[in-house]
Amino acid sequence: MKTGIKLAFFSLMGCLMLAFKQDVPPRLKVFLLIGQSNMAGRGIPEAADQQTNPRIWMLTKEQTWTLARDPMHFDKPAVIGVGPGFSFAKQLAGAYPNLNIGLVPCAVGGSGIDVWKPGTYYEPTKSYPYDDALRRARKALENGELAGFLWHQGESDSKPELTAAYGQKLAQLVQRFRTDLNAPNVPFVVGTLGDFIVSRNPDAGLINQTLQNATKDIPNAYYVLATGLTHKGDSTHFDTPSARTLGQRYADVFIQHKLLKVNP
Repeated sequence: MKTGIKLAFFSLMGCLMLAFKQDVPPRLKVFLLIGQSNMAGRGIPEAADQQTNPRIWMLTKEQTWTLARDPMHFDKPAVIGVGPGFSFAKQLAGAYPNLNIGLVPCAVGGSGIDVWKPGTYYEPTKSYPYDDALRRARKALENGELAGFLWHQGESDSKPELTAAYGQKLAQLVQRFRTDLNAPNVPFVVGTLGDFIVSRNPDAGLINQTLQNATKDIPNAYYVLATGLTHKGDSTHFDTPSARTLGQRYADVFIQHKLLKVNP
């Protein structure tokens, strides 16, 4: 009987230690997920999106670490879903077996690039997108180092009066993030808007051209294409398979250009 009690005790202690360990991630390569709804994700979660990986973590709304799963954003709780962030991390984890990844969800659905400035309030989500992203990034960096920015935004700026200034605003945004986070050389990767958006709004095509051209002038900046991806039925948001594919394309940029200082 005493032996059984001891075994039960040590088993319980082991479970408790494991649970505690799961709340304390190792040192992480940290990635900021920034932009609007297609970075936040609106795809319908499936079983694969709920399966965690012990090397992939995310910073919660409360600024605590937990193993990542979709949905991970919290900008608009009624509509959040699958975005590119988790599949991005899975692709990287597969390429780098020793890599521990920390995702920092900061995207805000509907946000134009003009609200991604210090002190700017965004009424629909009652948030300060830029300030909140900085605050969350700094918290995450207590447990790792910044390894990349993932930006997907531009739908809200696909208007005749806004497209011309988008490139300059994007360059300023990149410089601001890098300066405020003391990350002058950290890769900044942007994604183009979906074909389905361009097909109904020619101004979105101008944004896509600007996104690609901007990476020629911004140091250590890259782009991924959203060509061939499909929407969830609303002509605005990527469906679940497309969101995953987009995330993999973001990861492929880091892999192909060898942007991470880790052992493969």
